[in-house]
Amino acid sequence: MKFDIIVIGSGPGGYVAAIRASQLGKTVAVVEKAELGGVCLNWGCIPTKALLKSAQVYEYLKHSADYGITVKEFNHDFEAVVKRSRGVANNMSKGIEFLMKKNKITVIKGYGKLAGSKKVEVDLDGKKEIHEADHIILATGARSRELPNIKQDGKKVLGYREAMVLPEQPKTMVVIGSGAIGMEFAYFYNTMGTKVTVVEFMPRILPVEDEEVSKAMEKTYKKNGVDILVNSSVEAVDTAGKGCKVSIKTPEGMKTIECDIVLSAAGIVTNLENLGLEAAGVKTDKGKVLVDDFYKTNVAGVYAIGDIVHGPALAHVASAEGITCVEAIAGLHPHPINYNNIPGCTYTHPEVASVGYTEAQAKEKGYDIKVGKFPFSASGKASASGHKDGFVKVIFDAKYGEWLGCHMVGEGVTDMIAEAVVARNLETTGHEIIKSIHPHPTMSEAIMEAVAQAYNECIHL
Repeated sequence: MKFDIIVIGSGPGGYVAAIRASQLGKTVAVVEKAELGGVCLNWGCIPTKALLKSAQVYEYLKHSADYGITVKEFNHDFEAVVKRSRGVANNMSKGIEFLMKKNKITVIKGYGKLAGSKKVEVDLDGKKEIHEADHIILATGARSRELPNIKQDGKKVLGYREAMVLPEQPKTMVVIGSGAIGMEFAYFYNTMGTKVTVVEFMPRILPVEDEEVSKAMEKTYKKNGVDILVNSSVEAVDTAGKGCKVSIKTPEGMKTIECDIVLSAAGIVTNLENLGLEAAGVKTDKGKVLVDDFYKTNVAGVYAIGDIVHGPALAHVASAEGITCVEAIAGLHPHPINYNNIPGCTYTHPEVASVGYTEAQAKEKGYDIKVGKFPFSASGKASASGHKDGFVKVIFDAKYGEWLGCHMVGEGVTDMIAEAVVARNLETTGHEIIKSIHPHPTMSEAIMEAVAQAYNECIHL
């Protein structure tokens, strides 16, 4: 068949690109070898949030007395928690099927690859078809990165995918890596009753976040019983026995921890194999496809978006790239994406959300800065809701008032960060935030208070 655009991969980059292209009057096909929605909807963003919600509900029950409510008997059914998560993911995938039909997008099942100029070969169980398109968008995503010395067997040493569907809850677990994936699983399993140890190679957990955020989260995790080893690396995992013996190199020397399960959450690796890139002459660098500001590769008619190009490997980034890519194809002249205004979220409890420069990065860039910080312990809404942990931290350029960065730890901050993203996009100054009346009592007024504190105008500190 012949299309205007063929998208290989139906994750949050691919399916969004396809829908936007259809809205712009293009004939579109999506090639997908697995479930519609990709890793995000089926094995990432959505099902993990369902697991985390179950953990949060369980945590509420454990602390119900703090709210004047007595719950005498309660427990959790681990199998039912996993089943709910899978049900949420399945419903979301069905939603993508509906959107494909609504937007008259052809879904081609099978493994897609470049097969010459303006051609895509799709292999479904050995049966191969060739489809043509003027524009081909690669959106094949990524998978769990396997460390060279730690082989994932899917039973005792797991990636994030297997960690979502364990048949029974482990009593003990070692998590390798303290990025968003590692810390979310550490929170989930620890809250459900598993003894968790987190091993991080860098000097602090959540190493891409502002240093104050990392310190606050480490304090919270340790308070909740999670063991954290920083400046440490897992050298080997012995799975010969019933469980795992994990050899860890720490600043104090070698340490061995015995556990039921090891979760390897040390990043991701892009899905570039067998895409026909070499034969087509598409240039790559360090596992990423090289593209311009509108996601064109060096080969005419071939584009790439999402995890397989340079930039944050985040679902919302892939979606934005997909929209920008097809709008450029359609001649709409979109603005390039500002990668310094991408929000990052970690859905632990408390949550973490950030955008822009950290304090250290702003100083490294040579800015003279104003920093404001407002703790949720001073927030009426946080006190009433029983979630006083965390803070909002803002960073401004002292000379021109540019909002350089915003970093949050606390209840619901992943929903609050959008205010900073929009304000920074509009080049809003700190005084404009202070003079924008925020509703009371809300968690969001902590943003206004933090900005006011940066300018020595904070009322409630």
